[in-house]
Amino acid sequence: MTNPMYTLSPFTCARLKRLPKQPAVWEGDRRPISEGMLDAFGYDGTTPEGEDEASDCILWVDGTEGALRAVTIIPADTGHEAVVRTLLQAMEHPQGAIPPARPHKIVVRDREIHFFLRGALQDLDVTVDHADTLPIINEIFESLQQPEESDEAALPDDWQKVLNEQARQLWDNAPWNNLGDDQILKIDLNRWDLDTLYVSVLGMAGLEYGLLIYRSLESLTQFRKTAMLDTLSTRQMQQAFLSQDCLFLNFDLVQDEASSTLLPLPWMQSAPSEVIPEFGSLHPLEGLRTALELEEAAALRVCLEGLNSFFEEYESALSGADFPDLSHDYRVTDPIKGEALKVSIATCPTITAQLAVSEGIGVDPLSPMEFPRFRDDYIPEGAMVLLTRLSQKTFAPLQKGQHYHAIAKPPFKGKMMPIVIIQTSRPKAQKLVSQLQAAGEVQAVCFNPGGDPMTGDTLQLGLLHTGDSDFHLFIEILEDDSHDSELLEKWHQWCEESKGVCGVMIASGITGAARGKPGPKEKVAFFETVFKTPEELNLPPLQMSYALDWE
Repeated sequence: MTNPMYTLSPFTCARLKRLPKQPAVWEGDRRPISEGMLDAFGYDGTTPEGEDEASDCILWVDGTEGALRAVTIIPADTGHEAVVRTLLQAMEHPQGAIPPARPHKIVVRDREIHFFLRGALQDLDVTVDHADTLPIINEIFESLQQPEESDEAALPDDWQKVLNEQARQLWDNAPWNNLGDDQILKIDLNRWDLDTLYVSVLGMAGLEYGLLIYRSLESLTQFRKTAMLDTLSTRQMQQAFLSQDCLFLNFDLVQDEASSTLLPLPWMQSAPSEVIPEFGSLHPLEGLRTALELEEAAALRVCLEGLNSFFEEYESALSGADFPDLSHDYRVTDPIKGEALKVSIATCPTITAQLAVSEGIGVDPLSPMEFPRFRDDYIPEGAMVLLTRLSQKTFAPLQKGQHYHAIAKPPFKGKMMPIVIIQTSRPKAQKLVSQLQAAGEVQAVCFNPGGDPMTGDTLQLGLLHTGDSDFHLFIEILEDDSHDSELLEKWHQWCEESKGVCGVMIASGITGAARGKPGPKEKVAFFETVFKTPEELNLPPLQMSYALDWE
């Protein structure tokens, strides 16, 4: 008799039977995998506790269509019920653009799994069969076990060096200081089967830095439309990410572990000790690929050379509040043929405005750039950020003198005030104060939801809203971290008790005895402001800017 605990419930069977039944045969298997194969699936090969553990991979493949429907990585000691869970995922939520369906028959290689599935699926009207070999799954695992070197495109020896030099020049130009990822540029290339490319600059939110160079406007708009949906699961967001059609440059920021240990909280990071450029391609039919063909690498070289010239020539124009209408032709050298090549680069304010409307930001197409910009270039590198509250006796002295700024008067007279403290060196603190004053001072403090579509991490992004309507990232809080979530919960409680009044203190003394506990002597400026919700500021949830270093 079959254990009812390992049999699908009548409700589940009824739900699955409503799926269309295809005359298809699916292959399924569970196999041990190596660490290198884990990387190919996008997993880091460690348990949540950080201990090394053997892993198995469960695959379900449509043998009739040759399509991968579901894949799951599990610890090797997990029971066979995980095979059933992955099968249900393959039926109801398959990878890619494959529609949900129920197969006529499934075939497995392992006898134990065969008997387990026969019991679990006995009421589902799906034939469970056994075969000694599974050709499609064998082919998948054989390809994953090939040495990485065999997959690498053979680029000329000096090409990687040139690409890295151009990428580092782009890093120095830092276009994300002026451009958001929705402010689109176009490149008329007309070479290597690439006509007009569309460029999205990543980095203004301070989460991911780089470029997405779309092969078509349709791919750009389709991904942004999908990414803005708040009903997407992490897995659906990952699939949307892999369905883009673009070349990319991503900067991997390497943190110095020794310096990061000085920071008081786990989600605070210092400046990177090294910046490593990474290049690759995304395509709906092959996902992410980091081995570039010669023509793809040539296109990236030419695009980067032209973009660097464009950003250097128009830096002042691009730093304004409006997204200007600019265009310029550049003469570059075809790296394959060695002949002259014209590249035309232009801003696309009309497309940018249309994206804003389609994404629900509420911008009139005739008035681009009436939506907010997100910046991370004000808060000094290595600054310490503290969320605390001070008693009336402590914060009252901070409200005195010429370095006190308030958006409303009289000054707050409550018992306790929630305070954001940004502590750095005195010269950097003075520069930050000048920047905030020039930007119209701090009008509000806000914590806005954010997410990493690839890892599933949920964040709360601390933002300072200045008078020029820009938002400045000052902290990232990881919701899954108990310390972080408790601190954020306290902050909301404190602001409720203060009726929304809070303060932002810019302080010096990060290297002295007052590190982490600045007082009136370390105060460089004090901004009395208000705490506002994302709804009050008309802010949508933000996504991590498509982290491109997963494979």
